Amino acid sequence: MEGVSVRKIKKICVFCGANSGKDVAFVNVVFHLGEVLGKRKIDLVYGGGKLRLMGCVSTAVAQHERQVLGIIPSAFTVNNLVGETCGKEIKVATMHERLLTMMELSYAFIALPGGFGTLEELFQMISWAQLNIHNKPIGVLNINGFFNSLLSFFDHAVEQKFITQKARKILISATTADELVDKLQAFRFEPDPALSKLKWSPSSSQKEKLDLTLHL
Repeated sequence: MEGVSVRKIKKICVFCGANSGKDVAFVNVVFHLGEVLGKRKIDLVYGGGKLRLMGCVSTAVAQHERQVLGIIPSAFTVNNLVGETCGKEIKVATMHERLLTMMELSYAFIALPGGFGTLEELFQMISWAQLNIHNKPIGVLNINGFFNSLLSFFDHAVEQKFITQKARKILISATTADELVDKLQAFRFEPDPALSKLKWSPSSSQKEKLDLTLHL
């Protein structure tokens, strides 16, 4: 983006559904996102396996010889429930540990069309950014207007004063992969003055996972 300083994003975590969706456009655009990441030399962190959209984006990134890392709960590996991960794999015990690991290893986050799991991951990252737990850019790839209603709801929540204007800016949206990656690279985090005073200390455990213990 001309005239705008950009951050160097080495790894992007992609949240997406294990289904393909109703329209073939979902598959095509998601595969193109993987190609865009690969061509821009950006590695992929995702939920592991090769089901539908998850398989599309991971396969496209791998075909461009970029690293693919799947973070997958051990329960999902029983009976090959989600298929083989296209790349390296880290097995974790819980869904919460999965999301923490994704956050720690990624430079930015993209949510694609998906169901409750995808929305949970997206909302958790937005909430953690608002609480100043991380300052990494978060975006949705709005394929065929999939996220229109959600984005309108956020704007409504701002109007009703449940979400601040500053917090609303945490979430980026775009309709094409290239535009979204450009916006993620140009993103500048603006913490809420009050919430920026929160101190989150890292865990001293051997796992070195994030300890979300609030110190006032």
